[in-house]
Amino acid sequence: MLLGGARSGKSALAVELGRRHVGGVTFVATSPPIDGDLSARIARHRAERPDWPTIEEPLDLAAALARAGDDLVLLDCLTLWVNNLMHRGDSEDDIERLSRTTALCAAARSGPTVVITNEVGLGVHPETAIGRRYRDALGRVNQHWTQAADVALLLVAGRAIPLDDPWTYLA
Repeated sequence: MLLGGARSGKSALAVELGRRHVGGVTFVATSPPIDGDLSARIARHRAERPDWPTIEEPLDLAAALARAGDDLVLLDCLTLWVNNLMHRGDSEDDIERLSRTTALCAAARSGPTVVITNEVGLGVHPETAIGRRYRDALGRVNQHWTQAADVALLLVAGRAIPLDDPWTYLA
């Protein structure tokens, strides 16, 4: 699990992990090109990574993970996945249930999975109700996926901080 803010180095690290992996790599992209800015970002990300097979799946991540077989999966990203689910009209409870089951699917894969997501809870308090709902939903989704991960790293300025279970220190 690679968690961090915008331009923190998450995607660059994921691509480097893919380059160093011995074996197949499949990229799972959750971002639909809904406008010019997003299309440009997608094009930039494509240019930055090798010519790996890509599964473009904005909603059904469990199916995308299954399609990748035993390859290393680079899943980019949960941030847009939650956005897509909310745009579809999923409730926060629905998103939480789907997040828990999909995180367990990722953890149970025979091949490794690297998941990218943004930490949006460290910034300014969102002005709008939907902004607050999104921040809260993504925060809970990030917790589910981090709990399911063997390794979770917080990236800041291209540097990584390991995220340990707090009960390691409190038990």
